[in-house]
Amino acid sequence: MADDERVISRIIDVIRTLEGMTPDVLAKVTPQTNIVRDLNLDSIAVMDFILELEVKFNTVISLDIVAGIETIGDLARVLEPQSAQVTQ
Repeated sequence: MADDERVISRIIDVIRTLEGMTPDVLAKVTPQTNIVRDLNLDSIAVMDFILELEVKFNTVISLDIVAGIETIGDLARVLEPQSAQVTQ
């Protein structure tokens, strides 16, 4: 499995824990999935999601970077450098 696939898999693990996620939604998650529109997350849910990812990846994502993240792929590109440092 490539590094980006591992990161996306770990992101999906966090998505599974979010309130309101159904198997149907989870089955459709791809790097092109829009976090707000496709996952139907409001701003508070997005921040909770980001906080969970920060814990899982042992990192901090600055708010200026969060503002530019729209898709799961965008998020994976931000988290990929940290994933090499994190043990599961």
